[in-house]
Amino acid sequence: MTATLDPPRPVAPARTRRRRHQLLIPFGLAVLLIVATLVFHAVDQPDATDRDFVSPAATGDDGGSKLAEALREQGVTVRRETDTWQALRAAQAGPTTLFVPAPDLVPSNLVAGLADLPPGSRLVLVDPSRWVLARLDVPLTPTDRRWATRATVPDADGSRCPLAEADRAGTAAADRQRYEARGSTAIDRCYSGGLVRLRWSAEVVVIGASDPFRNDRIDEWGNRALATGLLGGDRRLVWLDLPGRAAAPDGPGWEPGNGGDGPQNRPSPRPRKQAERPQHQENPLWGAFPTWFWALLVQLALAGLLLMLWRARRLGPPVPEPLPVTVPSAETVLGRARLYRRAGAREHAADTLRAAALARLRPRLNLPPDTPPAEVAARVAEYAGEDVERVGELLHGGAPTTDQELLELARDLDVLTRTLVHPTEGDPR
Repeated sequence: MTATLDPPRPVAPARTRRRRHQLLIPFGLAVLLIVATLVFHAVDQPDATDRDFVSPAATGDDGGSKLAEALREQGVTVRRETDTWQALRAAQAGPTTLFVPAPDLVPSNLVAGLADLPPGSRLVLVDPSRWVLARLDVPLTPTDRRWATRATVPDADGSRCPLAEADRAGTAAADRQRYEARGSTAIDRCYSGGLVRLRWSAEVVVIGASDPFRNDRIDEWGNRALATGLLGGDRRLVWLDLPGRAAAPDGPGWEPGNGGDGPQNRPSPRPRKQAERPQHQENPLWGAFPTWFWALLVQLALAGLLLMLWRARRLGPPVPEPLPVTVPSAETVLGRARLYRRAGAREHAADTLRAAALARLRPRLNLPPDTPPAEVAARVAEYAGEDVERVGELLHGGAPTTDQELLELARDLDVLTRTLVHPTEGDPR
């Protein structure tokens, strides 16, 4: 009975699949690193719409309680206002420093009133946007914006800084958003344009970073000296602490030159609400941990998921396991042979046949397992009466390239094994 083999089916080599994994895994890790960098950068940057952002009453990382305490120790009167209209009224009492850490939250119809301060006053704006400067009618415009705030010396761009406050502070973290003058307006520039001063209807000071005013950065470099120098002095300090983005009140808004007592400056009364809706109670667990903790937790979960996907696609070597049922040996051999043929693993099949033949021949000839191949071939050829080179090629030769060569190798090994191990069985047909 002659056995026939179907032609092998073309399959992708295992080496090609490994090469594909070697390309995809570093690419996935690079994408994960980029995403993690962007997430951590977004978490690290303060949110100006947060209720505690540079607030004199907030003790968190983004709050300004340390700055407020330092100003009080210097004898500065700090007046906290949470309403823009009330802050403008308080600033009209005399020479005042009006500090606006979140200019974009000021109602649009009250922005123009920020610069209408009494003589000798100062307006300090933190990272104002282009539209805020346009509404103020201040000849300043934002230019370059850095990825993160940089600590530099006041004359980092080579030009002398004329602000005494910056000169005393020295190196400070003020270089993130930079500003320049429009047209031929003369301004004082420090920290490469991160801090500018303009003598307008009132003295306008614009700084492009909130780091010197926040609790988590005030003790770095000369941030404390810069912040207290800009907001301190002999003037009263009105700190506009807006709780969030508020809608502009009705009416004509703030009129320049008015002291704040006129009826046109008062917002229209709000209509009464028939019933207050119950507010949604937030889970206290979200506030028990900082924001970076939740971001780190998400990143670890993504890394674990990527690791599971990577390991699930990486198949290891076959592992022998006990069969739950009794399977005839011929069926097992036939099934394994079909798997080898489907994978085109002629080399692995030939190695398996040769290893099985050597495992039966060595004990027969009293040869240890570490006997050199040449000595094994010589001893087998001597006992079998065969040529040494043919026996060496049969036991330790190269891999067959076709299914016919593999079939002939299996038959020759079977004949050789039967000749030495069971010489009375004869030649199989």
